Amino acid sequence: QVQLVESGGGLVQAGGSLRLTCAASGRTFSRYAMGWFRQAPGKEREFVATISGTGGTTYYVDSVKGRFTISRDNGKNTVYLQMNSLKPEDTAMYYCAAAPTYMATGSIRDYDFWGQGTQVTVSS
Repeated sequence: QVQLVESGGGLVQAGGSLRLTCAASGRTFSRYAMGWFRQAPGKEREFVATISGTGGTTYYVDSVKGRFTISRDNGKNTVYLQMNSLKPEDTAMYYCAAAPTYMATGSIRDYDFWGQGTQVTVSS
């Protein structure tokens, strides 16, 4: 079992930055690929970024490439999402997720464990 707790969300103006943090329980954190997803009101949950167990491989949805960076610190059982140049369309609840595999895809089905989410609101 992996428990995930997100933090770092908030209200920011367009063009601003936020860093989301996801703290994970467990002693085998490096065996899990980690992902960030988001869900806006009335929309389906969508993939944002994923990172391999060792952190050497990352993938992003096209809409955030060049603006968001996913990273992890296996010594601290933590994964981060640095979000720069935020846009109003980035407004959503952001979720951290863990997949029991070295590298995961953007499919929600890959991920077995989910956090409760942290709200990000970007004002124009």
